[in-house]
Amino acid sequence: MNTLRDPFVHHPELRDKITNPATSFFRTFNVRQVFENNPELRWVLDELHTDAVREASRRAILTAPNAGDLWIFAYGSLMWDPAFTFAEVRRAVVPDYARRFILKDTWGGRGSREAPGLMAALDKGDSCDGLVFRIAHKLIHSETEILWRREMIGPAYQPHFVTALVAGKPLRALTFVADHAARSIRPNLTHAEQVSYCATGTGILGTSHEYLCNIVSQFAALGIIDQPCTQLLSDVEAFMRANPLKANGRV
Repeated sequence: MNTLRDPFVHHPELRDKITNPATSFFRTFNVRQVFENNPELRWVLDELHTDAVREASRRAILTAPNAGDLWIFAYGSLMWDPAFTFAEVRRAVVPDYARRFILKDTWGGRGSREAPGLMAALDKGDSCDGLVFRIAHKLIHSETEILWRREMIGPAYQPHFVTALVAGKPLRALTFVADHAARSIRPNLTHAEQVSYCATGTGILGTSHEYLCNIVSQFAALGIIDQPCTQLLSDVEAFMRANPLKANGRV
């Protein structure tokens, strides 16, 4: 049994860079309440998964016998705001997958129908740097409910187990991969579209630019240089300087 008491024992540099789950917005996230409190977004409710569909998905992937703890691989916003209670965080690499900015957000999270935003999805590729979080076995049920309300809000991802490498050793981890059947997943976005969406998208969760900045910031703390993310951020900020009236959905 793992008896670590400090979740950040392996990465103290992340201690002040990960939101305390107890104070996270997503800890008590209620899909219907959020959208009903924003009348301009009520149309989105018809696009989202029902509670029944979401719960069936969660139960289906967690049916396999598992006497131990559960690891979650994070490659996007979970890296700085997981919302679930975790016992340990480690740097990880997942082979055969890549972080791709192909999630076009029109649902109001970090974009809108008028000014779409952009977020990442895990898709087939060479490899993906990220973090793995360990959920203690006794908390798996309660904490994955929180995770599913956030990651499986609507069609975009599919839960999937992958092999993550932690300090060179393989680890089975649950993550969320791109669902190419979902309308929000756009694998053929041009680089110019990615730049524009990331520079102008904004919503109730903040801006797409902030989202990208946070990914780069987490990697910087770990000494990781993710060239695609760094280049995209550079191009996005150049676009914002050249188009200040469009930046972050100002027009």
